[in-house]
Amino acid sequence: MQNQRVVSSAVTLRPARAADARQMAAMSRDLIEAGLPWRYHTVHMLRLMGDDETIALVAHDHAGVQGFTVMQFGDERAHLVLLAVRPQQQRRGIGRRLVEWLLASARVAGIAAVQLELRADNPAAYRFYLGLGFDDLQLLPGYYDGLIAARRMRLTLREPAGGEGGG
Repeated sequence: MQNQRVVSSAVTLRPARAADARQMAAMSRDLIEAGLPWRYHTVHMLRLMGDDETIALVAHDHAGVQGFTVMQFGDERAHLVLLAVRPQQQRRGIGRRLVEWLLASARVAGIAAVQLELRADNPAAYRFYLGLGFDDLQLLPGYYDGLIAARRMRLTLREPAGGEGGG
C-alpha cells in the first residue's frame, strides 16, 4: 500500500497541452470508447482543449499521461465529458484528484451542478461517481450509438439561480 502512495504522489496534475492530445485520444479510444466508434480522436481533443469554455486536465509522471479529464462549463451547469485513468494506475486516487480539481474549479466559477453520462456497463465507474456524491438520475437505453446504455448522474454544488431544478 505504501508503494502505491509513492507512485500516486509522483503523478502531478496540470492543464492538458497540445502534445498530450494523442495520448488522451488513445486512452479515450481504448478505455472509454471500447466497442464504439472512436469519436475523441486527436483532432477532437485539440478542439476541446482550444475551447474557452472547456478545461482539459492531465495527470502525468515521468512516463507520460496516466489519466485525464475534460469538462465543459456553462453558466449554471458543467458537463464532465471524459475521465480516464490507465488501468495500472487505477485505485491510486488519480481519478479522484482529477475530478476534485474540476469540482473545485466549478465551485469557484459559480456552477450549480455538474452532470455526466457514463457507460451503464461500467459498475466501477458508477461506484466511483456515487462515492464522489453524484446522484443517479436516469438510465438511458442505447445512449451510445444505440449499442450501450448510459447512466446520467449529477452532483449539485449549490441551488441554481431562480430556484430551478438544475436538470
